[in-house]
Amino acid sequence: MTDLTPNEQRFVQKNLNADPHALLLRQTDSDDVRLKVVAAQLVARQKARFKLPSWYANPELVFPPALSVEQASSERTAAYKASILSQHGGKPALVIDLTGGMGVDSWAFSQQADRVIYVEQQPDLADLAAFNLPKLGSTNIDFPHQLAPHTNAESFLTHFTGLADWLYLDPARRDRQGGKVVRLEDCEPNVLDWYRPSHPAGLRQKATAVLLKTSPLIDIETVIRQLPDVAAVHVVSVDNECKEVLFVLTANPYPDVTIQTVNLRSTGSDERFTFRRTDERTAQVNFHDPMRYLYEPNTSLLKAGAFRIVAERLGLFKLAPNSHLYTSDELLPDFPGRSFEVIGNCKPDRKEVHSFLPDRKANLSVRNFPEATETLRKKLGITTGGDLYLFATTLFDNKKRIIITRKSFYPSLLS
Repeated sequence: MTDLTPNEQRFVQKNLNADPHALLLRQTDSDDVRLKVVAAQLVARQKARFKLPSWYANPELVFPPALSVEQASSERTAAYKASILSQHGGKPALVIDLTGGMGVDSWAFSQQADRVIYVEQQPDLADLAAFNLPKLGSTNIDFPHQLAPHTNAESFLTHFTGLADWLYLDPARRDRQGGKVVRLEDCEPNVLDWYRPSHPAGLRQKATAVLLKTSPLIDIETVIRQLPDVAAVHVVSVDNECKEVLFVLTANPYPDVTIQTVNLRSTGSDERFTFRRTDERTAQVNFHDPMRYLYEPNTSLLKAGAFRIVAERLGLFKLAPNSHLYTSDELLPDFPGRSFEVIGNCKPDRKEVHSFLPDRKANLSVRNFPEATETLRKKLGITTGGDLYLFATTLFDNKKRIIITRKSFYPSLLS
């Protein structure tokens, strides 16, 4: 639906901060404003306010249902995906987005590529993308559904006779009952089938490279075993929440896979760390009890399995082989994660812990420890809050300890 009237557009802009449900209760349709239509627009726009600020700020756009906004990439993750294209081969002439959705990724790709083809099997979403994207300045995107309605990814690829620089695919991660799935073989389309040379879609025969978006819960090693030509993996977090894991599939001249981690931060500099899988396997790491500073890796590092290489490369000690916390006597200001100053450590005993916490308040995390966070919190008799951060963990000598810390207030480490 792309037919908002000028009055409806003005109504939406005037009520951007209003409660859509309250509007429905207070007002009724008029000759020039369909209240349910504008209420749905308000719900969707409000969800896009921080996720898609450029879209939110454009009054001419018509938004799809709020669920599509929730499922779409954010501007920041879309821009990161687009940056991958130039990392692997320079500026592309043609990118085909096979799972276009709301069009956020196509919009980002259009700023990096000469030409983008947007493919989407849902006609309403495709019509909205064709309406919205030119209004965002993306005039180099083709919409094949306008010539052949009901075009989907498989039918498009089957009849596509050219060679794209990139194919982008974000398979649906819901089963027929609406439940979430993670494994590639359970997603729609099944990329493992499409990757076979005999499949009509022939992913690898239709492009120089494929960019595949997967669930943040995907097992990276399993995908590397399942799919040939994995040249790189990108683990993307936003404000320390892992959002997506991306696989670059291309003819890989190296015997190893590069893994790039990024934590896109709303404040401060983005955190990036790149390594090869063999780097992690061969890294030499030393162990030590807690020193003056303690470091907690960001979510992308942990998801990528950079447990040893981060210690070797940054000159840190690890607390124990399976306790992914690190320590040093000198502050490392650019650690990709959170940094803390150690006040002390003690046994996981209520009386000992209370000696550090006069108000019985602290933020508690559990890392390689036999008890869950809430169970341990009750056992120690502490509540959440305050300025202190407690880490329950296991040291190299297998002793269970509570490390009492406070945030290290080096300017670049505030979060």
